[in-house]
Amino acid sequence: MTKKRISILGATGSVGQSTLDLVRRSPDRFDVIGLTANRNVETLARDAIVFGAETAVIADPDLYEDLKSALAGTGVEAMAGPEAVCELAARPTDYVMAAIVGAVGLRPTLAAVRTGCQIAFANKECLVTAGQLMMQEVAKHGATLLPVDSEHNAIFQVFDASQRDKITRLILTASGGPFRTWSADEMAAATPEQALIHPNWDMGSKISIDSATMMNKGLELIEAYHLFGFPEEQIDIVVHPQSVIHSMVEYADGSVLAQLGTPDMRTPIANTLAWPERMESPSEKLDFKSLKRLDFEEPDEQRYPALTLARDALRSGGPAPIVLNAANEVAVAHFLAGRIGFSGIAGIVEETLQSMDYPPAESLDDILALDSETRRTVEERVLQAAE
Repeated sequence: MTKKRISILGATGSVGQSTLDLVRRSPDRFDVIGLTANRNVETLARDAIVFGAETAVIADPDLYEDLKSALAGTGVEAMAGPEAVCELAARPTDYVMAAIVGAVGLRPTLAAVRTGCQIAFANKECLVTAGQLMMQEVAKHGATLLPVDSEHNAIFQVFDASQRDKITRLILTASGGPFRTWSADEMAAATPEQALIHPNWDMGSKISIDSATMMNKGLELIEAYHLFGFPEEQIDIVVHPQSVIHSMVEYADGSVLAQLGTPDMRTPIANTLAWPERMESPSEKLDFKSLKRLDFEEPDEQRYPALTLARDALRSGGPAPIVLNAANEVAVAHFLAGRIGFSGIAGIVEETLQSMDYPPAESLDDILALDSETRRTVEERVLQAAE
């Protein structure tokens, strides 16, 4: 068997570490070519050495000497800076895991797409902020997008592309997060520590907060729109607290196909790593005899206004999703830092969407410029409100 050559962008995050865990368990299937991280030099250097990577890149250029020192004598090339991350992403390989969180992951992911390889993307922002551009580049360069989010991966697995005209609905499932049974007043007083305790999934802090506000499901709605090419009104969201059914596809004959599994990100990651084949994963297998019930609920958009904000941004078209995403990222950071309350996250996003003038944003430079402008605007408002 020819080994698949892979690079991991964002190797020290939760998705990157889960990917490496799978690679560790199947060393005969994969060669790790390159790894990147934002600031975690210690973990990046350790993994680059353990997995025999050719190159390790730290995004923060101030940490270059630290990385170089940690890799001295190992034969692993050390690089640093955002441009170096893009350079690694653009190197020929078979598979790139795009797991850099936030809009900062857009440029390197596009660089990987332009090589025409398989792109496993765990970065929501790529399609949320630049969906049209991303899909155009995928088609132009013959790349293959493999969704890593459990919801989109579930749809991907049961989506019959040969009969897409017979598909009537895509159904994204949501756990409801840690506050599903809380009152609106209790949610308003929620602390970062409480919001970070997800009932089912083990995720990074930003994604965990997005799950608590259900902004993650709004972003996934926008992703699904671009990835699968279905109009917004044919994409539903349903709350499913057990997180056993990860998403569903409804067909014209009334059949609904669903992908099921335990809540472990190594399952969808393994699906992309081995695609179009299958591979072993250490994920716990479902025990149907112990499943007492599977519940489904309509999401309460009054308690979770982020869902409405995301749908409205998608319906309005143009650059609104860029503003939505950037404002949310900044608001989440301020909530985690204790500067705003939980309900202030959606409030800031809504205010920003209503108050900003959106210039056209079609090119990558336009998209990144609007993203930066939105972040500056939100930062100023939060700081002014704190004075």
